[in-house]
Amino acid sequence: MKLPLSYYQNQDVIFLAQNLLGKVLFTQIDDQVTAGVIVETEAYFGVIDKASHAYGGRRTDRTETLYHEGGISYVYLCYGIHHLFNIVTSVQHEPHAVLIRAIEPLVGKEIMEHRRNMPATKAAISAGPGSAAKALGIDRSFNKKDLTGEEIWIEDQGIRYSNEDIIASPRVGVAYAQEDALLPWRFFVKGNKYVSKPNKA
Repeated sequence: MKLPLSYYQNQDVIFLAQNLLGKVLFTQIDDQVTAGVIVETEAYFGVIDKASHAYGGRRTDRTETLYHEGGISYVYLCYGIHHLFNIVTSVQHEPHAVLIRAIEPLVGKEIMEHRRNMPATKAAISAGPGSAAKALGIDRSFNKKDLTGEEIWIEDQGIRYSNEDIIASPRVGVAYAQEDALLPWRFFVKGNKYVSKPNKA
């Protein structure tokens, strides 16, 4: 079942970041469908989060997407190389987002293998946000896409993880965020090989 817009408009981004584990992220590009189970996420808590692009109410051409109501994608280029896919959540003018850091390949594995030039059995195919986005064919053209449309969407296929199977740890690569870098807002499925390194709490 495709997640409805109302799902994304939940104002508790920490809850959503955990709840998205096990959901299935789909893309459809030129009639090619690929999908993966979300196994790693990070929450970004809007204007009060020093790790967020919207910290302090910052508004630029790039960050304006974050201020939309939840249910659209926010895709940006990191280090000029990797496209990173984020889900805009919450209500309008509250710029919360969840970064999808890793997926476990599920549908269209041979397409992912072609995009990443490696076998789907290799964890690196979709471990880490840049790899996950590339495996799914997500680039800057996916910015501001409706997550209930036909190009990119998320389904609940009944995959559930117990609290014991979910690890909460500090987010990756946000040392600049000072004390906020220590917040345990990265969530991943314990023991899943597609989780990015460091894959320990």
